[in-house]
Amino acid sequence: IMSGVKRPRNDTGNKLTVVLGAQWGDEGKGKVVDLLATESDIICRCQGGNNAGHTVVVDGKEYDFHLLPSGIINSKALSVIGNGVVIHLPGLFEEAEKNEKKGLKDWEKRLIISDRAHIVFDFHQAVDGLQEVQRQAQEGKNIGTTKKGIGPTYSSKASRTGLRICDLLADFKDFSMRFKNLAQQYQAMFPTLEVDVDGQLKKLKEYAERIRPMVRDGIYFMYDAINGPPKKILVEGANAALLDIDFGTYPFVTSSNCTVGGVCTGLGIPPLNIGDVYGVVKAYTTRVGIGAFPTEQLNEVGELLQTRGHEVGVTTGRKRRCGWLDLVILRYANMINGFTAFALTKLDILDVMDEIKVGVSYKLNGKKIPYFPANMDVLQKVEVEYEKLPGWKSDTSACRKWEDLPVKAQNYIRFVEIHVGVPIKWVGVGKARESMIQMF
Repeated sequence: IMSGVKRPRNDTGNKLTVVLGAQWGDEGKGKVVDLLATESDIICRCQGGNNAGHTVVVDGKEYDFHLLPSGIINSKALSVIGNGVVIHLPGLFEEAEKNEKKGLKDWEKRLIISDRAHIVFDFHQAVDGLQEVQRQAQEGKNIGTTKKGIGPTYSSKASRTGLRICDLLADFKDFSMRFKNLAQQYQAMFPTLEVDVDGQLKKLKEYAERIRPMVRDGIYFMYDAINGPPKKILVEGANAALLDIDFGTYPFVTSSNCTVGGVCTGLGIPPLNIGDVYGVVKAYTTRVGIGAFPTEQLNEVGELLQTRGHEVGVTTGRKRRCGWLDLVILRYANMINGFTAFALTKLDILDVMDEIKVGVSYKLNGKKIPYFPANMDVLQKVEVEYEKLPGWKSDTSACRKWEDLPVKAQNYIRFVEIHVGVPIKWVGVGKARESMIQMF
């Protein structure tokens, strides 16, 4: 045995490619994931639940995914729902059935579910709605949750009363008892909450048998995938940097970490095995629900972006608030995530603009600030400094190469790259798979 010699750092194993939202969500992550998923062997979700909504268009068919990783379309790949995801079982099967009607086949053979993932129960969803009503009554404003039970489930997880997939598949008597206790806790808090305990348990027992073949020890599965033969592994982030529970515009955020740290904790993998981290950015900014939004345009610009961009939530059907691109947000998201490159989507929506503004910095009491304010009241007060860029006033939707883009559109792209310090690897100019221009 050699003594006193440092063991070399273990730098072996497959690296994961990660796709994350760099704004408030709805940046078009589904599309970037779809692009990379076609050549991936494993596609993973690491956080969130069916509050996510990813639309993928393949061969003219539009698939909507909420809980299933978008890679489930790829019949040659495995899809993984990691331990950081919260799973509403009826939602999972309902979603699969909807997509089966559109031509999705054999998804059960390709899906792997971590046994450490927490379960979203129907009463979590009911409580989500009741809490929103309560917030509205007490504070005059709610958070604008999707009412999918995500927050209450992560609350159960943090207060250590949650139930996991491994519990559902173990002793069902024990599971039933813990389920009843949890339901009772919520009923004590919300007297109007009705829970059909026996009916729910009967359904859960059926789901247990349906998912049993898909459930694995997620930690060992990922370890094996990383350290086995060469594989392309992709992680599909849900939600986005500004919705992160720690770094987002709290309290108007989601309940999980949708930044790069959530990949390690949500799949049980070392940071060493994270490879490229791609940030998805819309060519302008949108936000669903309430909360500070410095570059919001409550005018014809905002309306034009909303209608031209069809800015309506996939999961909620809510109109999205629209505004100019905000580089302060992108720099902030990059501080946290360390992006390898950006995918800039929906550039074509700006085709009709005479002039395009880009938020380049924030001023607070007349002074430039280098950071992104944590406090929402402070963020409401910032003054955005804009740079004006001339519009290109031509249709970019048929562009397939960098050279095809108008010079003024090229300048817009370069402007973003230079000011944020992150290269742009893809530019999206339309809905279909083909309308992603790869730059390098």
